[in-house]
Amino acid sequence: MHHLILDAPDPARLAEFYSALLGLPVSYRDDDFVVVSVDSTTSGVAFQRTPNRVPPSWPDDGTLLIHMDVMVDDVAVAVERVIELGARVLRRFDGSCVLADPAGHPFCLIPRPHWAPPVADTSA
Repeated sequence: MHHLILDAPDPARLAEFYSALLGLPVSYRDDDFVVVSVDSTTSGVAFQRTPNRVPPSWPDDGTLLIHMDVMVDDVAVAVERVIELGARVLRRFDGSCVLADPAGHPFCLIPRPHWAPPVADTSA
């Protein structure tokens, strides 16, 4: 796993909240994406700008949306493997791919960042 990502209309504000709550620093920031983690080479919790996001009214509507970024060495190979497991492609962009798991939850396959060690093959 790379990051657990929360959608937010103001990612910086939400990141500051979780930074204080978790006692971890903000390790990456741009206008649309902020990460809270031990340091800039560690996976963590990320917050992405989603301007039209409507907060869930849980438990009334049962809606909770969080997605995972999963880093892989080869996105194309990994996409084929997770399709075999029952995922379906929702969108491809910038070398990454958004898929839905068998229950419809979205997740992203992303290229392994340069600072991360190669991903271990756990399919055996």
